[in-house]
Order: sequence, then structure tokens, then C-alpha cells
Amino acid sequence: MATVLRAWSYRYQWIYDTVSAIASLAVGGEERFRRLPFQGLEITPETRVLDLCCGAAPVTQILVQQSEQVTALDASPQAIARAQARAPQATYVEAFAEQIPLPDAQFDLVHTSAALHEMKPEQLQQILQEVYRVLRPGGVFALVDFHPPTNPLFWPGVAMFLWLFETETAWQLLRTDLATTLQAVGFEQCDRTLYAGGSLQVVQAYKPNS
Repeated sequence: MATVLRAWSYRYQWIYDTVSAIASLAVGGEERFRRLPFQGLEITPETRVLDLCCGAAPVTQILVQQSEQVTALDASPQAIARAQARAPQATYVEAFAEQIPLPDAQFDLVHTSAALHEMKPEQLQQILQEVYRVLRPGGVFALVDFHPPTNPLFWPGVAMFLWLFETETAWQLLRTDLATTLQAVGFEQCDRTLYAGGSLQVVQAYKPNS
């Protein structure tokens, strides 16, 4: 169960930013953490990108430097307002990730960062199906989120972080094999790379061309 620090981190942006910066030290800093999902991917000005659960645009502001066709979606009006101030080049949509109000097969790349662990199992399933729907054939879903540490030295830090800032859904994600779940939705070539003693996973999953 999360503590009051979780509520504060959503209310006060400086707390969220500080926590993110400290947590990302395990992978070499916040800038590298934000770019991890895109390693090996080519993003051009013509790449159609959806930044899902964009929050206050920590990744959106990176994406708009590479693509001229970035759409960012979040359910929080406060987050959208902060995001628009940080990355005004993007197009913003206020909506839930499990009901994306956008056409089928519209995007070459869908990204989400440290958001899936916030979702209940049924929400997670709906979100993955929606991502599959809005991706064009051959498009890629790139994400980073928690993973059960493979190095036992990382377990105390992960457990403390989840206790302070997260809810039961984060623990549920640790018990979920995301790659297998994505394959069940229809994705293929679900490549997973682990970081920070295995406590973070980056997954790039592709929608089949046909």
C-alpha cells in the first residue's frame, strides 16, 4: 500500500521530478531512462507517434525533437496542461488509455513509460488491445516498466519504492509476464531487455504486417 508520498508526488510536480531523477540513477540518469524504449528504433520527422499516458511530457518533449507527428494522451487535465507547457509541438488528447478515441492503424510507434503498473489486470488487457488497434501493421509498441529483479540486491530498494509510492497494481505487474501477455493480444517479436539488476524491463513489441 502506498503512503501519502504517492499523493504528494502527483500533486506537486517537483516531488515527482525529484523521485524520478533519483530512481533513474540506476540506469545512468533520467535522460537515458527516458530514451531506453527507443534504442534501435528509427524515429524520423514523418514517424507517427502516440505517447500514451504522457503525464507532464517527460518523454513527449524528447519525441517532438525527432518527429513532427506526435500525439500525447493522458486522462488527467492537470497533466495535459503541464505537458502542453513543456512540449507545445505535440497534439494532446485527454482520454483514458483503455478507450483511445483515435482511428485504427494510425501510428507507427506507441510508447508508454512507467504507466502500465498503475493499471488493474482488466485495464491492462484493454490498453494492450487498444494499442494493437491504433498501431499500423508493422508498427511497434515500446515500453518501460517494473520487472521482478533478477539481482537479489535490488529487491529491498524496489520493495521500498513500491511501498512508498505505488499500489497493489505494481505488485500485480511484477507477477505478469508482459511479453507473453502481448503475444496473446497478437503482437510478435516481443523483445525484452532488462536493466537495473532486472528491476526494469524495456519491451519492443511489433504488430504483424498482415
